[in-house]
Amino acid sequence: QAQIVESGGGLVQPGGSLRLSCEASGTTGDIYAMGWYRQRSGNLRDMVAHITSGGTAAYADAVKGRFTISLNSAKNTVYLQMDSLKSEDTGVYLCHVLSQRGNTQTYWGQGTQVTVSS
Repeated sequence: QAQIVESGGGLVQPGGSLRLSCEASGTTGDIYAMGWYRQRSGNLRDMVAHITSGGTAAYADAVKGRFTISLNSAKNTVYLQMDSLKSEDTGVYLCHVLSQRGNTQTYWGQGTQVTVSS
């Protein structure tokens, strides 16, 4: 059974930094991409950053230049370094994992809360 375990959220002042981590285990097939989404109202989720096993990264425009995503493929762990945090970065951040063995499998973590407030 797959386990997606996130950590690193918390409360930080505007301008501060946080580092999120997400470790995946038990997925079906090889992981070929991991990333982070932010939960909006209802079941809507916005992509924050994503990275492939080959190292190609993509970012939402709102976080470019402030957030950095990295991947340790040997550990199936993705990191999100969040710098110069703003109040609008507040939300629940969910880890997203894509793996493949024949068909593509999608996995989500439970989410970790990030609150940016003075």
